[in-house]
Amino acid sequence: MQTLRNTLRSFLSTGNSIGILVQRAGIKIFPKPEKIKDVEFPERTKLRIMEKVPQYPPSLRPFKMQKRLRLMRGPELIHNTLLHKQYGIIALGGGRLKHGHFEMIRMTLIRNFEFKDMFAIWRVDPPWQPITKKTQGSRMGGGKGSIDHYVTPVKAERVIIEVGGNIKYFQVKKVLEDIAAKCPFKAMAVSQEILDKRAEKERIEEVTNLNPWTWKYIIQNNIGGCHNWISPVDKVWYNKYL
Repeated sequence: MQTLRNTLRSFLSTGNSIGILVQRAGIKIFPKPEKIKDVEFPERTKLRIMEKVPQYPPSLRPFKMQKRLRLMRGPELIHNTLLHKQYGIIALGGGRLKHGHFEMIRMTLIRNFEFKDMFAIWRVDPPWQPITKKTQGSRMGGGKGSIDHYVTPVKAERVIIEVGGNIKYFQVKKVLEDIAAKCPFKAMAVSQEILDKRAEKERIEEVTNLNPWTWKYIIQNNIGGCHNWISPVDKVWYNKYL
C-alpha cells in the first residue's frame, strides 16, 4: 500500500505525467454537476393519489352523462405549456385517462426516483366524467345503463404531468418515455427546449411554404366542393386534428 502511494506521488509531482496516470490507471475525472438556478419547488413534491370516484355531497345523486366526444377533439388551448419550463409529458392526440393510468404514472415515478432534488405535479384533473355500461347480454332499451367508471378526457397538446428540480433531461427522459408509451393515446416526453424547437419548426414551415394549395386555402375556398364531404370540425382545424 505504501509503495502504491509513493508511486502516485511521484506521478503527480511531475507536470506531464498526469496524462500517463489517467491512461494507465483508468482514472476518470468528471466535472461537478451544475445546479439549475431559479427552480421553484411546489409544496408537495410527489404526485398525489387521484380519487377513483368523485366525491359528491351526500344529498346529491351521482349524475350520468352523454359521451361528449367533443371533450377529446381538437387542440388544448390553455394547459399546453410547461409552468416550470423544464420537463413533462404531452398528449399528441385525444383520449381518456382512467384511474389505472393515474396510478401507473404515479407508481412509475415513485419507483424510479427519489424526490430529494426534484418534483412532479399533475396537470390534469382527477377522473370526473362518468362512463355508463349495461350488463352483458342485456336487451336494448330500458334506459341508460349504470355508471361503470370515471375518466378524464384529454385533448391534443395537453400537458399530462410536469417534472422539474435540480435534474437534467437525460436523467428523466427514459422514464418519461416509458410512461408516454403506456398512455391510452399517443404521447411524448418533452422538455422546454423541445417545445421551443417544435414551435419554431412549425413557424418556419409556415413562412417558407411555397405551395399555395394548403388545407386552409382549400377548405376556406371550397375547392372541389369539399364542403359536401368533409367533417364540420375540418372547417375549424383544417384537417390537422381529428
